[in-house]
Amino acid sequence: MAGGVVEKPEGAYGGSTRNYLNETRGIKNWIITLDHKRIAMMYLVAVTLALLLGGFFAVALRTVLWDGAVRDPNDLILGMRVEQMYNKYFTLHGAVMVFMFIIPGIPASLGNFILPMQLGTKDLALPRINLMSLYLYWIGATLFVGVLAFGGLDTGWTLYPPYSLDRQTSIPLILALSAVFILGFSSILTGLNFIVTMHRLRPPGMGMYDMPLFLWALYATSLIQVLATPVIGLTLALAMVEHMFHIGIFLPQYGGDPVLFQHFFWFYSHPAVYIMILPAMGVQSELIATFSRKHVFGYKAIGWSSIAIAAIGFIVWGHHMFVAGQSPAAGLIFSFLTFFVAIPSAIKVFNWVATMYRGSIELKTPMLYGLAFMYLFGIGGLTGLFLASIANNVHLHDTYFVIAHFHMVMVGSTLNAFFGGVHYWWPKMTGRMYNETLAKIACGLVFLGFNLAFMPQFVAGTRGMPRRYANYADEFTTFHQISTVGAYVLGAGVLLQVIYLTYSWFKGPRAPKNPWGAASLEWQADSPPDFHNFTKPVIVMAAYDYENWEYDPNTGGYELRKEVVESGRSLATAHH
Repeated sequence: MAGGVVEKPEGAYGGSTRNYLNETRGIKNWIITLDHKRIAMMYLVAVTLALLLGGFFAVALRTVLWDGAVRDPNDLILGMRVEQMYNKYFTLHGAVMVFMFIIPGIPASLGNFILPMQLGTKDLALPRINLMSLYLYWIGATLFVGVLAFGGLDTGWTLYPPYSLDRQTSIPLILALSAVFILGFSSILTGLNFIVTMHRLRPPGMGMYDMPLFLWALYATSLIQVLATPVIGLTLALAMVEHMFHIGIFLPQYGGDPVLFQHFFWFYSHPAVYIMILPAMGVQSELIATFSRKHVFGYKAIGWSSIAIAAIGFIVWGHHMFVAGQSPAAGLIFSFLTFFVAIPSAIKVFNWVATMYRGSIELKTPMLYGLAFMYLFGIGGLTGLFLASIANNVHLHDTYFVIAHFHMVMVGSTLNAFFGGVHYWWPKMTGRMYNETLAKIACGLVFLGFNLAFMPQFVAGTRGMPRRYANYADEFTTFHQISTVGAYVLGAGVLLQVIYLTYSWFKGPRAPKNPWGAASLEWQADSPPDFHNFTKPVIVMAAYDYENWEYDPNTGGYELRKEVVESGRSLATAHH
């Protein structure tokens, strides 16, 4: 016993013989666990399944669009008219990817696992609330998948009235609205837990400016989750009440206003864009710093830019509604704010580039995903400036240009950061290393597939190809076919990752404590971590002081320098 931390015997590569994966066994012990690491791994499996399901619908959409030149409207696919099948797959693809993968993906899985460990503590502040958030996610996801049992839903993923409310198919609609409502509560509980943990469980000696930037990003994300998500919850509750009792709220025939739904929806959904991208930016900061072996350039600027993005994100929702009839003055204000919100994002990109400048860059798989993130986010962000201009927006609104822009920012950037984070922390989470060659091949397929899928859509959009149509003119055939090939390549890259990561979890070589030479506190734990995270007192230090670590050829990883251990041990023990 040292400083209140249980010492355990070390196994190969510095890993303890017992860890959170084998401390207790059986499905029941996993389902009722309060351990943030196990909850995170269950979230990781769940959001990966959601990614695969949403990806299946995406590939199905692109397959339908392979030959969408004007055809017989009575053509049938799988017993459904083409337009009906397209609309259902489009709705399910968008809703599953947004509400079940992109929004919860990084915070619920990587955030849940890493946040307490980067604070040097053994769990989140509210472990039972954490488990409840997982149960709510499971319930919401099950309800949404249940929509399939009733023939699907063809309202569009935004659930705009009158499409979503004046329908004959009540059961799938009520299931979908209830699912998103419950998933929102899961998001709120996760955000609340993170905020409390970062305020109450930071170790002595770690101020806000000592935290890794991943925690800054999760903090800003959590503020949005807690403040914005109740709006979509209340909006969907009102929609269900209107649908069931015909009370006029959003539908004109009952005296309601459909534009009001758009205001409510985008007041949440534009901040939700930053729920998706801010955690990805936090992962990106960790990847760039670690694999450049440099302290992050402009640490405070990056940290506060996360807070700025969260704050400004609440007041730019109107740029989704430039053609919805809002006043010219409102359009001008929202246009200015949309340009303005690009500034804190640009600060991050320039600081990441400055961090890499003259760094000792190592092109491991996580770093490759980090570079892909910067490329896709750069394109997505710059094309967003075109849409911020009202004159351009009117021409490009509801075209494939918007689809390409959205996917570059939200899906391409977030997906690559998610993959980069999973590969970065995989040795810590599982205690196993993956096949680096296969990982780089998968990264190349994901990057190539994404560009093939969405680059042609920018051009098609500027030429007038409208989104959400199953049919199109002959002049757009080539663009759609290239996009479809890209979707299949992207899908192959994702499936390859699932295969080799699953194999590595069971058969991969043992991972050292710190295979990358990273400097944040989680790398002081064993791989995989002990049930209580740390078996030795944590030595609190700055997140990006890489000189405190040196390569150990005996373990194949990095260890704290002897003088750092000797000088920091007494202080760390006193803190415990």
